[in-house]
Order: sequence, then C-alpha cells, then structure tokens
Amino acid sequence: MGHETLLDLAKSTLMTALMICAPALLTGMCVGLLISLFQTVTSLQEQTLTIVPKMLAVVTVLVLLMPWILATLQEYTAALFSNLAAFGHSG
Repeated sequence: MGHETLLDLAKSTLMTALMICAPALLTGMCVGLLISLFQTVTSLQEQTLTIVPKMLAVVTVLVLLMPWILATLQEYTAALFSNLAAFGHSG
C-alpha cells in the first residue's frame, strides 16, 4: 500500500468520524455552556443539573440524526469496499 493511499484512507476515516461526532459534541458543549451560565447567574451549584440535561440533549441529537449517521457510514463503507483492491495492493 502506497503512502498516498494510506494517507487518503486515514484522512477519509478521520473526516467521517469527525462528521459523525461533531453534532453530538457541539450539542453537549452548547448545553453545558448554557447550564453553566444559568448556574452562575442563580448561584445554584448542583452537579446533576449539569450532567442530566447534557446527556438528554446528546441522546436526542443522536436519535434524530441516526438516519444521517447510518447513511454516512454506509457511503464510507461502500467507498472503502469499492477501493479495496487499491488498499490491498502492495507496491
């Protein structure tokens, strides 16, 4: 397997993983920021107040985006299998 082929494979793998993870991570980060702002304004420091809304928001985003996530993974897998000969070629 050539270096260019290996780099292309690594790049496409990382980009696909980033595309799939980004919505959930951004949602958790935004909800965490809003909860922290709320806690600062109200001086309410309860640990369960931070983790439960973040978990619910991330799970909701993952459930809503599940068809898109599965389609993205299916496209990646199909592209990987269609180029399997190029990846397995030693040269």
